[in-house]
Amino acid sequence: MNKTKIGIIGCGNISNAYFGTNANFSFFDITACADLNIEAARAKAAQWNIPKACSVDELLADPEIEFVINLTIPQAHGPVMLQCLENGKSVYTEKPFTVTRDEAQKIMALAKEKGLRVGSAPDTFLGSGHQTARRLIDDGAIGEPIGASAFMVGRGHEHWHPNPEFYYKVGGGPMFDMGPYYLTDLVQLLGPVKSVTGYAKKSFEKRTITSQPLNGKEIDVEIPTHIAGTFQFGNGAIGTLTMSFDVWSHNLPCLEIYGTKGSIYIPDPNGFGGKVVLKRGWNEPEEFNIEGEGEQKLEYGRGVGMADMVQAIQEGRQHRCNDELAYHVLDLMHAFHDASDQSAVIQIESTCERPAPLTQPL
Repeated sequence: MNKTKIGIIGCGNISNAYFGTNANFSFFDITACADLNIEAARAKAAQWNIPKACSVDELLADPEIEFVINLTIPQAHGPVMLQCLENGKSVYTEKPFTVTRDEAQKIMALAKEKGLRVGSAPDTFLGSGHQTARRLIDDGAIGEPIGASAFMVGRGHEHWHPNPEFYYKVGGGPMFDMGPYYLTDLVQLLGPVKSVTGYAKKSFEKRTITSQPLNGKEIDVEIPTHIAGTFQFGNGAIGTLTMSFDVWSHNLPCLEIYGTKGSIYIPDPNGFGGKVVLKRGWNEPEEFNIEGEGEQKLEYGRGVGMADMVQAIQEGRQHRCNDELAYHVLDLMHAFHDASDQSAVIQIESTCERPAPLTQPL
């Protein structure tokens, strides 16, 4: 089978994780990269021995490139994916899938029309920590799931990111930046969600960058930065979620699932591994450390979802980080904001299949 030739659009902070996949998988080659700043593309090409650094238009016009990885800022995800599809290329994008539901629906319709594939991060749920939790739940280790709790709270990105302003624009904020990790993991563990309610607020009109090189610059905040919600899964389980860039300190877990026979404590959905703890009845906790003997180690990093998508196209199967899953998560993120704006319970129109578990290396 011929290797799929891939181009990357967007050569910022996250791109190194994707360039690094070239050495981990044998069924594709990253052969070109592009960025609005051509010098950034040239620097990444030199760093990772990529044959071609070019403009976005040149990359899209290259007939040898069949597949594009879209690593642009959130506001550009939709337009770039549409360009890729119009040029006959399947595309995998960083999260969030798009900024708006309408944009996502247009992308999904165009992909279907052209017989192409669309996929979206996050892919952390394919890591050993989350796949171990999936196996335990599917095997009935906690009985029937009845509830879940998810917390991502911190002080925002302006203290560490070199250019954090886009995190506070439409398409950013804690829900659209970090929500995809938590909601995608919850959907793959428990299935799709049928209703959402909650509250959202913008705690500060402006924020000050304390990282370099923009230390001291003030950012206008356009989006809610503290969101608290409740939601119900299709299987009847009830979840609670808090996403915040406004919290200085806390003692909250990342993700927990509760069942009729026990509970599972799940590692950070923003990572691939970690320790899964199962507590059943009054028994002592059982620890499943994926670095330990006896637990399968799927030693992947960011980019495995893209690799699975490329392989799925070659094999004619559904890819795990697919557009229906990504759209359902996008729909949920908007629904939390809609619920706050409307003081309402939002019925979720979208749905998806739980992605197939990853039981062996690609």
